[in-house]
Amino acid sequence: MASIQLHLLKLYLRTQRLISPPTQNIDLNKERSSLDAFSEMFKPLAELDHIPEDIDGVVGEWITPRKVTGGRVILYLHGGYYLSGSVKSHRNLAGNIAIAAQARALIIDYCLAPENPFPTALNNVLTAYSWLLAQGVSPSQIFLAGDSAGGGLALALLLALRDQGSALPAGAVCLSPATDLTRSEENWKADAKKELVLNPYMARQIRPLYLRGHDPSDPLASPVYGDLHGLPPLLIQVGSDEVLLSDSTLFAKRAKEAGVDVTLEVWPGMQHVWQFTASYLPEGREAIERIGEFIKTVSKKLEKAATEQQAKINL
Repeated sequence: MASIQLHLLKLYLRTQRLISPPTQNIDLNKERSSLDAFSEMFKPLAELDHIPEDIDGVVGEWITPRKVTGGRVILYLHGGYYLSGSVKSHRNLAGNIAIAAQARALIIDYCLAPENPFPTALNNVLTAYSWLLAQGVSPSQIFLAGDSAGGGLALALLLALRDQGSALPAGAVCLSPATDLTRSEENWKADAKKELVLNPYMARQIRPLYLRGHDPSDPLASPVYGDLHGLPPLLIQVGSDEVLLSDSTLFAKRAKEAGVDVTLEVWPGMQHVWQFTASYLPEGREAIERIGEFIKTVSKKLEKAATEQQAKINL
């Protein structure tokens, strides 16, 4: 049964849509500042330490729950249509996942379009992953996580690493990932009947501002069109009432067909990246807890396999 908080949140979102409906005139500076401000409405679920980090020229921040030292690392990639979002806007979401997973989180300010179009953001993400390896973090201790555009970037990173022959991380968590940038404006309008969060006019700017003429079906832009074999375990969470539902369901279907261990969770009545609101919404906290359990379960399986392998070597 949906919580009273969910009903109130949807009422708030519907009211905001009536007061300030999405417009075709996109002010990127306003969009970016609004996302930062929205994030301040929701707080971390426990105390976190924040330490700025220069990652070979990419701005980042370590987010560490007070009782966690070393071990697992979550490389978090924020959402925002590839045009907005920041460390500031998503640090609490990344931190809450770190709390649930008993891990440290590294969130980065990858370069945004239109100032830095495709594939600059992906190159920044590759830099951050390579930097973690250079710091001595084992791939088996690294999990990727991202929401919306960041979820798409996480999947694109997996494809790029695999094709380069690089060591893959232990797994990835994608919250309402954007996996298909080939959608037309008509597709967006048709699928947006229940959507209360995403701005379809903002979304249609992805092609001209982020891709700048690049083929939207390139798997590094739209991972759903990639060869998905050989990817690590994936957890995908998506709401039933959002425009990116089919991005998640189709990707999960194709990943399973390719032999990937993928868990797809479609949450009834949920809006885009509802995990953002975990400090207010019970369903948000439950989703975060499920993410933590997924990460800890995958880690235990890898640790067990490594122990068994070492025992065989010692025989």
